Amino acid sequence: VVLIVAGVGFKIAAVPFHMWAPDVYEGAPTPVTAFLSVGSKAAAFAMLLRIFVEGLAVPKAEWQFFFEMLAIVTMTVGNIAALTQTNIKRMLAYSSIAQAGYVLIGVVVGTSRGVSATLIYLAVYTFMQLGAFAVIVLLRRKDEVGDELKDFNGLYFRRPAAAIAMLLFMLSLGGIPPTAGFMGKLWLFGAAIEAGYVGLAVIGVLNSAVSLYYYIRVVVYMFLRNEPSGSEPRLTPALAATIPVAAAGTIFLGVFPRPILEVVRGPARGHRGGRRPSRPEPGAGRGQTALRAPRRAPRPPPPPSSAWPRQWRRRAPPSAPPARQARPGR
Repeated sequence: VVLIVAGVGFKIAAVPFHMWAPDVYEGAPTPVTAFLSVGSKAAAFAMLLRIFVEGLAVPKAEWQFFFEMLAIVTMTVGNIAALTQTNIKRMLAYSSIAQAGYVLIGVVVGTSRGVSATLIYLAVYTFMQLGAFAVIVLLRRKDEVGDELKDFNGLYFRRPAAAIAMLLFMLSLGGIPPTAGFMGKLWLFGAAIEAGYVGLAVIGVLNSAVSLYYYIRVVVYMFLRNEPSGSEPRLTPALAATIPVAAAGTIFLGVFPRPILEVVRGPARGHRGGRRPSRPEPGAGRGQTALRAPRRAPRPPPPPSSAWPRQWRRRAPPSAPPARQARPGR
């Protein structure tokens, strides 16, 4: 179990297997970084759910506490490290580490609602993360790299639509309503509270509040600092399609989450650990599903004796002859 967690933790950039993420995010081309932060993470969490929630659902007590500690450390370290970053790609790398800690809450819960919350958050995370990296690609020009916070100076005065879209993505990553990120975190923390992990949900809410500092800092550079540098950002056809679609998905899934709920409800019901007993069995820890012996179906009633073969039928005892009645006297 420990070796599997180490391998998957490296894939999702969970602490302490996260050291590669900031350097790779900063050094790789921005489109490649966007794919690594979304596609690779979603595939890793899908594998994590199949291995632990499906395959290792019975010995849940052996890995549940371990993942709980991993989620707390991952979200805390990621948010604290992102506070001091001036490179936007490194900041989003540590933000991605913190987001992995949030998603691990659904894995810790392990119920049907926990799996649903995990899938929902991965879906909404795709829109807001890809949209944020699309704006970074927009700022990359011949005379500017576009991945520093100072490159966002006065973006609202040069590209108002891109600045408003980036505002939506930052608020969604921070979990502010009515964005999709708020709905995703609401489902994650709600699933944790329902399963008895109130402390884990409180730590997640506190980390979300801490993350607002470095998300709002990007907004301050875009709207309150009118000191643009470099040439004018040029909007390509690909970016003109990507940014509006990501912004629309971020708003639509935050206001009307029902479509995504219907999509993930079927896969969440299909896993083995999805149903929890109404009353916990003795010896079951919090959030655990105790094993019950399968109930046997009642035996069907025996067929009537008229359907048996003739030699098996029970013969009735011969009846006694009727008693003679005395005749009246002559």
